[in-house]
Amino acid sequence: MSFRLKVFCSSALTIFLCSFVGLLLWGTRADAVPSFARQTGLACNACHTTLPELTPLGRQFKLNGYTMKGLKTIESKPGHETAALSLLSELPLSAQFTISNADTQQPQPGTQNGSFELPQSASLFLAGSMGDHVGGFIQVTYSGQDDHFSWDNTDIRVARHRTLLGKDLVYGFDFNNNPTVEDLWNDTPAWGYPWVAPDSTPTPIASPVLNGALAQDVAGAGAYALFDDHLYASGLVYRSEHLGGAQPNPGVGFGTNITGVAPYWRVAWQQTRGDDYLEVGTYGMHLASTPDGVVGPRDYLTDVAADFQWEHTIPWNTRKDLLTVHGDYIHESSDLEGTFAAGGSAFAPHDLNYEHLDAIYHLGNRFSFDAGPFWTTGTTDSTLFAAAPVAGSASGNPKSDGYILNFSYWPLQNIQLGVQYTGYLTFNGSGKNYDGSGRDASANDSVYLLCWLVF
Repeated sequence: MSFRLKVFCSSALTIFLCSFVGLLLWGTRADAVPSFARQTGLACNACHTTLPELTPLGRQFKLNGYTMKGLKTIESKPGHETAALSLLSELPLSAQFTISNADTQQPQPGTQNGSFELPQSASLFLAGSMGDHVGGFIQVTYSGQDDHFSWDNTDIRVARHRTLLGKDLVYGFDFNNNPTVEDLWNDTPAWGYPWVAPDSTPTPIASPVLNGALAQDVAGAGAYALFDDHLYASGLVYRSEHLGGAQPNPGVGFGTNITGVAPYWRVAWQQTRGDDYLEVGTYGMHLASTPDGVVGPRDYLTDVAADFQWEHTIPWNTRKDLLTVHGDYIHESSDLEGTFAAGGSAFAPHDLNYEHLDAIYHLGNRFSFDAGPFWTTGTTDSTLFAAAPVAGSASGNPKSDGYILNFSYWPLQNIQLGVQYTGYLTFNGSGKNYDGSGRDASANDSVYLLCWLVF
């Protein structure tokens, strides 16, 4: 039986369930939308091309601290001895729920192929205005694999306006727990392609620290500004937080323990001309870390990245389609003195490069087709990247490259049905027998079916 036929048979239940949910809700009114939509009175597609991609209005809404209001508010004017009050009349709560099935071309040894998860995850959001100039996005997520809730992405902003040199200046302060989660664009890691992914399929052995390694493991604070609607800059500092770990932090059991603070920077330029929008930028982080403790030899890592986002509106007679292209390149240079001293690497100096591109064609806001190649290359180290079945590298080479193909359909703006294919040309250093146990890169090719409900 071919791989495609196996996938079809093992995934029939998910296909049926997703199709049934989509058809059941086809004729209903789309009034069960997330808390930002409830707050502003705008439909989801005012701020999102497709979730989580932001439109120009969505970027402005986030920049200004999630504070635009359509709801009635509870207010009290400030006085000499009385603080002001401005609260939404309704609690800004939302939820999301994902049902999925993931199959790989060959099963992982000793496991059943076809991971049907109901749910894969479920999230609760407290997201919206907390006052005239303060707003936030706070997420708590249940993982089906871990079978418990945990703290997820958090972004809290204080935003103000003023005029500088005759131009508009938006500036503010930001608190978050995931570098790049505060970013306005969808080409940086926190909100970047492919938006959703399976949690049961093998992934490459190496990735830069800025590509999600610090998510929900740090606490950060800083400032940002957008001048004349073109030049954006931000700077933050991060400390290790280790949710679920002891405080004060002893660092034991954690691979990254930031010494002092880790600075993060971001600079971007955006420009609109006719039917085209372009953003180009750079961002990066430097950190010193003591592995598995707060004293001893340190690892030093510096990530420097470049990114772009291009949007082209295509007007038709009855609708406007949109083509978006995102690109991201991260170079990481590291001196792993702490890891080397502990026997975790063969030497200290290393380099790692991560690149991805994606192109998405949106047919209105009901269908999207997208494709994206990705590449990882870096220093060969057989100790740091050791041989192991499925997850390891027989050559010690972290090189991986492949592509993602995706089709999504929205019967309603808050419900997504999707199918995603991930193919690998190279995995952990080789196309053939990459792990030393006989597994080829193509064995990790996967088909991922998704039903994503946001309400």
